[in-house]
Amino acid sequence: MPENYRNDVVVLTSAMDMLMKFGDIQSAERIFRSTKKKTIITYGALMKGYNLNGESSKCFKILEEMSREGIVPNEITWNILIGTCSQIGMIHRCKYIIDRIPLDIQNNRQIQNSLIDMWGKCGSVEKAQIAFESIDDRDTVTYNAMINAFGLNGMGSEAIQLYKQMPNHLRDEVSHICVLNACSHSGLLHEARNIFDEIIFKTEKIITVMIDCLSRLFLFDEAQKLIDNYEKTNKPQLIMYMSLLSGARNNRNRHLSEKVYDRMKDLFPNEKQDLISGAVLVSNVYSSFGEHQLATNFRSSQIKELRTNVTKGLSWTQINDEIVQFTAHDNSHPQASEIDSEIGRMTSELIQHGYKFDSSWITREIKDGETIQSVLCGHSEKKAIALNFIQRPVPKLIQIAKNLRVCGDCHEFTKLIAKIRQCDIIVRDANRIHHFYPNGQCSCQDHF
Repeated sequence: MPENYRNDVVVLTSAMDMLMKFGDIQSAERIFRSTKKKTIITYGALMKGYNLNGESSKCFKILEEMSREGIVPNEITWNILIGTCSQIGMIHRCKYIIDRIPLDIQNNRQIQNSLIDMWGKCGSVEKAQIAFESIDDRDTVTYNAMINAFGLNGMGSEAIQLYKQMPNHLRDEVSHICVLNACSHSGLLHEARNIFDEIIFKTEKIITVMIDCLSRLFLFDEAQKLIDNYEKTNKPQLIMYMSLLSGARNNRNRHLSEKVYDRMKDLFPNEKQDLISGAVLVSNVYSSFGEHQLATNFRSSQIKELRTNVTKGLSWTQINDEIVQFTAHDNSHPQASEIDSEIGRMTSELIQHGYKFDSSWITREIKDGETIQSVLCGHSEKKAIALNFIQRPVPKLIQIAKNLRVCGDCHEFTKLIAKIRQCDIIVRDANRIHHFYPNGQCSCQDHF
């Protein structure tokens, strides 16, 4: 960079923004640290970059630095931080931010809409409803945020009710997508069909959500018909096939899963990361029939052929105001031995209640010294749950978030441990939010 631009705050901030969009966090941080006269825009650009690159937890340290430097956050800054909370998904972080936002800014409609979205994505529908009810002049974004909050948290009927209350002139594509998604995640097929039929202009995204709804309920012929009709006048869309493949995996439909995956490879040969995700689903189907070696071989062959690795699963939770992150079989935490001991105790309790580990969710070779139980107990969300249980006192609410969809074994494991330990556990995965209750039920009603 020419010398005469190296102290230009506008240029430096733009450079930070560019680097963050390319994923070069370290270079962006170097520019930030070298900027002598930092403005609120400089801090905002850094926080936006962290959110963009999945390092949202760093934003809170930047907020503390702003406070030390005497820089007062404005409406834009708070909106970025609300987005940070939405990404992290921890209710305690939301409360921390809310306590610091000035009331006059909280009463801004854009901020209020963001708060509805934040609370919904963090699993607190009650707080989202309070924010919604506080808005007199509700716009399209207000309604959409609340409908989506209901849908994410397994409250499909409430989402439909609000959608019907929403003035027709305010409804847009996002409104239709949110309510259909809510139907999909709650298994409300009849309602989804009625709403879908009433939509005059069916966009690609609207059709995709309906395909997802049908696939979750194993209505594959109807889902395929929607895909075929769409492709008469449009290019094929990978996400439609992923919905179909996901449903086939849940249905243990070997023929369909293979057929859909082969079709995906023909149509989307360059979408390597999505194809690897699809290969994992096909491997899950093989494992569900006890064909673990075939599952392992297929998964390995696709990784080699596509030259792409499976996305690493991450889970995180909040302990004593800190976000703690785990990967599968992660022993890097200072309390790793205590965590493993707690998983052992949980496992013993579950087995006494008749629990059996589901090996269909293992798609790699079981190594010497490993068992089905040890492989599945190494999953990142189980470690995060165990970490909460060894805290004193044990948190009243255990909250976990993860970057991938929760596996079926972890889902059943969490349902039963919530019942045995009589606690509430919230798990937000890549698709939705699961509320595990002390009665042994999940808000998703197993539609996941």
